[in-house]
Amino acid sequence: MRTAEIELWELAAPAFLHALPALLEIYTAAMDPPAEQIPGRRSIMREHARHPRFGSVVALPRGGGEAAGFAYGFHGTGGQWWHDVIITELRRRDPGAERRWFTDSFEVAELHVLPDCQGRGIGRSLLEALTAVRRERTAVLSTPTGPTAARGLYRSCGFVDVLPEFHFPGSPHRPFTIMAAPLPLPGGGPRRPAGRSRAWQWTD
Repeated sequence: MRTAEIELWELAAPAFLHALPALLEIYTAAMDPPAEQIPGRRSIMREHARHPRFGSVVALPRGGGEAAGFAYGFHGTGGQWWHDVIITELRRRDPGAERRWFTDSFEVAELHVLPDCQGRGIGRSLLEALTAVRRERTAVLSTPTGPTAARGLYRSCGFVDVLPEFHFPGSPHRPFTIMAAPLPLPGGGPRRPAGRSRAWQWTD
């Protein structure tokens, strides 16, 4: 599937929740998590949809069919687990980074593309579409540390390392890198207003 063969749809929180079973299938195919982690991930994603200024984008084949990928995020603020964990560490390591990157940030919580569709520009299109409608000053995210395709994508979109080799509570053996970029992203085009979200009719 080439990028030209897909279209991107913005989903508001109710439509995102309706589509969640299909999106979890994409997440599972892309991340290959242990089966016992899926219910917890479902609960986390449902909770994320209730966060302020939530937004999501899905990549669909033109003419219909199953989604090839999705991305979503929300405004970062105190009281959110990821935000609070990162802020606590930044205040210990680099307080200036908190002011530069996290005072008005959009958290890219998830971005996943089906394995068979990766390497074709879909992930970049999702990231650019997701952030193009935002009014925050920065975008922030976490990604596994190392020379991964995801990290290469984020670097090419203007993200820089803020916290390298960071270990989340409960994951002492898996390092992550916290990255941030100013908005709008380079190459993402001018900021545009959010379009009217529409629920896609998911196929079985």
